[in-house]
Amino acid sequence: MYQLKQQPPTVEQFASLRDAVGWTNPKESVLQSSVDNSLFWVCIFEQETLVATGRVIGDGAMYFYIQDVIVHPAHQQQGLGKQIMQCIEHYLSQTTVTGCTVGLLAAQGKEKFYKRFAYVERDGNMLGLGMCRFI
Repeated sequence: MYQLKQQPPTVEQFASLRDAVGWTNPKESVLQSSVDNSLFWVCIFEQETLVATGRVIGDGAMYFYIQDVIVHPAHQQQGLGKQIMQCIEHYLSQTTVTGCTVGLLAAQGKEKFYKRFAYVERDGNMLGLGMCRFI
C-alpha cells in the first residue's frame, strides 16, 4: 500500500503536503532551494501521492536538524511517522560522529513521539531553553 523512498519530493508534492497540515508555504523558488539543500530526505507515497515525509538539514559535519516530519492527516496513526523517524535515525547513525548535535523543533504536543527516539526536551534546567525566530 505504501512505498518508502529515500529521495526528495518534488516542490509541488512538498507544498501540497505542507498545505494539508495547515502550514504556510513560501514562494516556489524558496521551497525548491530548501528541497535541494537538504542533507537527507525520506518520503512515503501511496501510489504517486506523497503522504509523509521527513528530512535532515544542517552542515553535514557537526550539526544536524530533523525538519518537516509531516504525515498527511488522512494517513496519521498508521505508523508512518515512526517509519520516517527510523529511516532518519538510520541515516544519522551512518553519518554522525561523536560530538555531533542532532536537534529538532517538535510541534506542541508531539514531544512524546520524539522521546521514543531518545530526544530530550530543553526545559531550561541543564541545557537552557531552545529558541527560534520565524520570519
